[in-house]
This record gives sequence, C-alpha cells and structure tokens, in this order.
Amino acid sequence: MYAPVSRPAADLTERLDPRRWIVLTILSGSLLLIAMDTTILNVAFPSLVADLQPGSVEQLWIIDVYALALSGLLVTAGGLGDRWGRKRLLLVGFGIFAFASLLAVFATEAWHVIGARALLGVGGAAIMPSTLSILRDVFTDARERAFAYAVWAAVLGGGMALGPIIGGLLVQDHGWQSAFLLNIPIAALVIGFGLWFLPESRSARSGKWDWWGVGQSIVGMLALAGGIKQLGKSGVDDPMPWILLAVAAVALTVFVRRQLRLEVPLLQVRLFANRSFSLAATAIFLGMVGMGAVLFLVTQWFQYAQGYTPLQAGLRLLPAPLGLIVTSMTTPALMQRFPIRHVMGVGLVAMAAGLALPWVVQRFAEVGYPAFAVALAVLGLGVGVATTVASVTLMAAAPTDDVGGAAAIEETCYELGAAMGVAILGSLATVLYTANLPSFDLTGQAADKVRDSVGEAAHVADEIGGPAGKALLDTVSHAYSTAVTPAFLVAAGLALAAAAMVWAWIPRDLRPTENAH
Repeated sequence: MYAPVSRPAADLTERLDPRRWIVLTILSGSLLLIAMDTTILNVAFPSLVADLQPGSVEQLWIIDVYALALSGLLVTAGGLGDRWGRKRLLLVGFGIFAFASLLAVFATEAWHVIGARALLGVGGAAIMPSTLSILRDVFTDARERAFAYAVWAAVLGGGMALGPIIGGLLVQDHGWQSAFLLNIPIAALVIGFGLWFLPESRSARSGKWDWWGVGQSIVGMLALAGGIKQLGKSGVDDPMPWILLAVAAVALTVFVRRQLRLEVPLLQVRLFANRSFSLAATAIFLGMVGMGAVLFLVTQWFQYAQGYTPLQAGLRLLPAPLGLIVTSMTTPALMQRFPIRHVMGVGLVAMAAGLALPWVVQRFAEVGYPAFAVALAVLGLGVGVATTVASVTLMAAAPTDDVGGAAAIEETCYELGAAMGVAILGSLATVLYTANLPSFDLTGQAADKVRDSVGEAAHVADEIGGPAGKALLDTVSHAYSTAVTPAFLVAAGLALAAAAMVWAWIPRDLRPTENAH
C-alpha cells in the first residue's frame, strides 16, 4: 500500500544519483535495440529465404527460436541478475548479442541463422530484466522513477515500430545481413558507456543457486511459449500444442511449489499475493494480447489483402506505436493528478474502444485503411496509458531484493501476451475467414490453399493472374476483413474485463509515484 506522503527536498536530493539521466539514456538505447530486433526480421526474412533457401521447418525455427529462447530464460536471468549483479548481466547479455549478430552476418547455412537467433534470445533475456532492475535502483525518487518507466515503455513501442521501417531501408540496399550488422556497433557503444556509467546492484540476500528451479522454469517456459506458438500455427486440432501446454502446466506447478518452500527462491512467487502487483501484471498481459493480435492480423491484411510491401505495411502501422509513445510520456503527469485505478482503467477502456472500432465500422460500411488507422491510434493511446501505469505499479510493489524477478515477470507478460494474441485471436480469425469464404471455381490443391489462409490465397491469385486472379483476391480480402474484426472484438472484451478488475480491486489510496517514508 502506498500512501501519499512527502519527503523533505534536501533529504531526497542527497539520495539522488547524479548519473541517473545518463543511465536512462544508455538503457533506452539498450531497449531500443532489443525492441527493433523483435520486428526487423519481418522485412529481412524474404531476402534471407531467397539467399539461404531454408526448408519450411527451418524457416519456422528462424522465426520462432528467438522468442522461445527469450521467454524460456527470462525468469532465470532475473534471478541471476539479483544475485550476480544486474550491470554485469546486462553487459554480458550485450556481449552475447553482439557475438550472435556477427554469427548471423557471416551465416552461409540456415542452421547458422537458427543458432545465431537462439543466442540473440539468450542475450535479450539477460538484457531486458536488467534494464528495469537498474532503473529501479538508480531512480530513488518515485516521481522520477515513474517518468523513467514511461520512457522505457515509449522506447519499447518506438523500437517495435522502427524495426520494419529501418529494416526495410537497410535490406533493400544492403541485403538481409544488414539487419543483424546494425546490432554490433550499438551493442559496442552500450558496453563501453555501460562500463563507465552504469552502477552495479544486486540483492542483499544470499543463498544456494537453485539449479533444479532453473531447469523447471526453463522447461516450463519453453513448453508454454512453444505450445502457444504451435497453437497459433496448427490450430486446436493438432495434439502437439496441447501436449506442450500440459508439460508447461506440470513443470511450472512443480517450479512454483518448490519456490514457495525455499528460503531464498529463484523467483519470489509470493509477489503475486500482492493484489496490485497481480492486477498490474494482468493488465500488461491482456494489453499485449490485444496489441499482438492486431499488429499480426493487420499486417497480414495490409500485405496480402491490400498488396502493400512489408515496408509500406510497417509505415501504415505507425499510428499504434506513435499513440503509445505519446501517452507513455504523458501518463506520469496523469498518475500525479488522478487515482491509479482510474488512469489504468481508462487506458484499458481506450484499448477496448480501439479494438472494437473496426467491428463497429463494419456494421455500416466496408472497412478500409482510415478505419484501421483510427483504431490503431486509439489502441496505441490506450496501451500506452495502461502499460505505463501497470509497469510503474508492478515494479513499485516489488521489494528491492526481488526487482530482477519482478522485471522478469513483467517481460514475460509482454512476450507471452503478444504470443497468446497471435495464437488465440489469430486462430479465431482463420476459422472465421474460412467460414466467410463464398463458393469459387477452384478445386484440388489451389482450393485448399485458398481456404488455408489469406497469405496462401494471395499467392494463388498471383498465379492465376488477370481479371480472375483479381476477382479471387477481392473475394478473399473481403472474407479476411470480415473475419478479423470479430477477433478484435474478443480482445476488446478482455480489455474491458481487465478494466473492471482494476476499478474493483486496485486500492483507492495506491500511490506508486509518491515517496514512502
């Protein structure tokens, strides 16, 4: 519980780290690189496939292995940073990141890229929780800390938006290797300035390293992330995602029970006993479910149904991250003036409005880019408010000794929320797309491809060509547009449910932007 209290200005000034704004700049650059790397491959991938000619299974691994490695190691990395040192882990993570990028640049086989992408995920897992943990340690004033977290959220959104744009500009002139080459000088700069300016911090608690817990968390998180991704690719009829999710449930249950018994656990799962912490994590997770689903489905709509290039599609997605950046930077001021539960709740309602808008428009007219642009902007505004408040609340609720674990939980909510949005809502859109297709004069493999996905249908239309191909593309475009809006509506319902929980259960006097005695 946080009460609105004040501290003498002189006392606060004595405790302020004079390097804190330099630290924020360094960590923002760190996060920008990681955020861009999550999306930059989208535009480099076609060039990579044409050059290395990986098989279909290898292509899936190239795409998925980064997120799998990142998700699987976040919990372990958060605990390691608390014990070993957060600055040390961050710099080691960037060393791994630079080395992996160099391997990718000189890759001549698909498995070289798969290995490099896996190492990039390992480096990213070391970097991401460390950034938040160091911010929490350096920014001792709660108001300044809220602003630092807002910058963190804005950079995350901006990096994801810049990835396809910068990647498109680089790849078209310098090949797919340039998407990885970009990482190396930035990583070198962060390591150099980090050695000089970043302070070291770690948990005051000591204890035996929990190797059994490490194994259980890695198995559980890998199975969970893999099951969610597989569910999005193969649908509910394939037994494999359900097997993976069952393995995840068993491994994570054993992990949680073990952590509750340990005096110095790898992850302090009792953090979830704090209602504000749990609700903040839920808000981040549901926010990313909606954002992940929309960015995935709308990108497909742009490229396949509307015929845009990946770079053109990336530019048309900008209203969402721009809205997120604007509200992330203004949210700390709102948190000073209004109760936290109101600010977070309004952000979630704005998210729901942005998600529901295309469905509402479709009741009256064909959904075109203007409707999607407005929806993306409103969604970005809502996500910026909700996730910034949630990040500040979640990290403020964590004790100093457990900030690494809390940061890992927050990052996991971001990663798994986006993956869940693609898997569940993407699958729903696919089912509705197939149901909305009218009868057409195609048989055999071509008909199966058209029913399978809008991407396959676009390829079939290109092969047919002429008026018949254009007519088929118009048909599948309409079917897909009709299918995605109900999926967005489901995501809007989740956001409204989260808003209701926040308004009902977040304490009225919660003030994470006020300094405690």
